[in-house]
Amino acid sequence: MARFNLYQEEFHPSPLKRTWIEFRQSHAALFGLWLFLFFILLMVLGPLLAPYDPLTQDINALLLPPAWDANGGINHLFGTDSLGRDLLSRLIYGCRVTLGISILLVFVAMLVGVAMGALAGMTKGVRSSIINHLLDSIMVIPTLLIAIIIVAILGTGLVNSMWAITLALIPQFVHTTRDFVRDELQKDYVMASRLDGAGKIYLFFNAVLPNMIEMLVVQGTMALSVAILDISALGFLNLGAQPPSPELGTMLSEGLKVAYISPLSIALPGCAIFLMVLSVNLVGDGLRSALRNRFKH
Repeated sequence: MARFNLYQEEFHPSPLKRTWIEFRQSHAALFGLWLFLFFILLMVLGPLLAPYDPLTQDINALLLPPAWDANGGINHLFGTDSLGRDLLSRLIYGCRVTLGISILLVFVAMLVGVAMGALAGMTKGVRSSIINHLLDSIMVIPTLLIAIIIVAILGTGLVNSMWAITLALIPQFVHTTRDFVRDELQKDYVMASRLDGAGKIYLFFNAVLPNMIEMLVVQGTMALSVAILDISALGFLNLGAQPPSPELGTMLSEGLKVAYISPLSIALPGCAIFLMVLSVNLVGDGLRSALRNRFKH
């Protein structure tokens, strides 16, 4: 049905609304968005939703089956682990810890990476050449391998793994920002501002940065999925969060010891990691398609 317009004027949605119109055309992207919002809800309301403290042990309730099992009970919906801790509570807190830390690390890496990338893109000469060659060499190495090397130097632990993953993610933002800034500085509107006497700082914050937001959103979703996998992998390898911390990778590592007795001990954190990464990737793909197609109609 045609849109009613009293003044017979063409309807021109804002860039943000046009992006949303294109984004919601993809059912997979919408599913990923709702799934991601569900994990955000768990992260924010985790302490209110969890029925038990994730660290509380009960020697009288070791390896209880889930509630739907004949020997299970309603007190522990997903059962308990080998130390009598409620699996549902640990799963909720595990999603909270893993996703919350990953978002924080991506935000910090984005701030540092954009600053360094802008410096590399707006400077020339020896400094720019050194930064560019150093970044190109680092980008070849997988982020998980970089994180493992940094953890090996700094030592194991959640805080050290957070530093390691942040340092491993920064080159990606620097590389993307550097290329974007270089391309943007060649455009006519930037050249016009430069001819009017605008300095580099003014050009970056008023001309380049506003057009970079969309690219950073897409790059941030890609980095978020990498951060979730890396922090879970370090926890699984006993290099990141240490037991009894309710982190998904650590829970997966602990669940391997009783996998044959309690399959849910590894199934629950594994599925949570899979769904978390899937939701982020679906949202990222949907955003890329929406930003690419929004001006075609």
